[in-house]
Amino acid sequence: MKAFLKHREIWLLAAIVVLIGLISTRFPAFADPGNLRQVFNDTSILMILALGQMVVILTRSIDLSMASNLCFTGMVVAMMNAAHPAIPIPLLIVIALLVGLVLGAINGLLVWRLNIPSIVVTLGTLTIYRGATFVLSGGAWVNADKMSPDFIGFQRAAFLGIPVLSWIAILVIALFFVLMTRTALGRSIYAIGVNPTASVYAGIDVGRTKFIVFCISGMIGGLSGYLWISRYVIASVEVANGYELNIIAACVIGGISIAGGIGSVGGAVLGALFLGIISNALPVINISPFWQMAISGSAIILAVVLNARGERQQGRIILRKVEAVT
Repeated sequence: MKAFLKHREIWLLAAIVVLIGLISTRFPAFADPGNLRQVFNDTSILMILALGQMVVILTRSIDLSMASNLCFTGMVVAMMNAAHPAIPIPLLIVIALLVGLVLGAINGLLVWRLNIPSIVVTLGTLTIYRGATFVLSGGAWVNADKMSPDFIGFQRAAFLGIPVLSWIAILVIALFFVLMTRTALGRSIYAIGVNPTASVYAGIDVGRTKFIVFCISGMIGGLSGYLWISRYVIASVEVANGYELNIIAACVIGGISIAGGIGSVGGAVLGALFLGIISNALPVINISPFWQMAISGSAIILAVVLNARGERQQGRIILRKVEAVT
């Protein structure tokens, strides 16, 4: 039981349950299963993006360009749909994944081959990709009246009573769980975050692995580009502006250590869900949106403090063991 409670995901899940309970005292309908399904659906895109960011952070890197990638890719597929409505939606999704992959590969190559810190690279590409969106569109918007019904309606369709967007999120969560727990790449990602130098001696190509994780985050940004634009039915240069902070916040709240090597798929999903519950709940209980930012910021600081304490405690345990052997 004690080992079970050591998992941060358990405490975060408990905090989410308490949060829902507190909100229900003001708005009882919030805890209804139908409403909770809607909250999950509303948070699906953030969950997907948080998973893409998670694999980058675990390698002691960061991708600040995910929201700009989303914006550019969303504009590409929106313009293609407006110009050629007959293009099948699955093909548009594949195109979004490929465009996102290219943008992520650019980040990965700069980090890998030129050995530039990821925060510098992605801070630059954050601006470049959003500027490229303006150049591509000429500053124009693609509105709902220019999008085909299939483009808008695909993710809104329901299967077994659950929207397709939620099913996509569930599929992505499952894929990342397999990646991080059942593959050599997942083990390499954790190993690099724990100790990059030791990873080299273990035969792991650190640079190539970082390149791969940036490609993964790029593809996730590309997929989210289509999902975002088709959900909110508008493509513009301002789409998801500043959203990279929400993505990183979801990871940090979910226990993904900025120092790398610590975190899980479940943690990233729960961190995004925590933020999603806050953003959905505060308006219905008539609390100012500014409190949402304050609560989110407080949660980030608390998560960082708890993560830091956990990491220090792990270090002390190892030290005591070494001293005992000595």
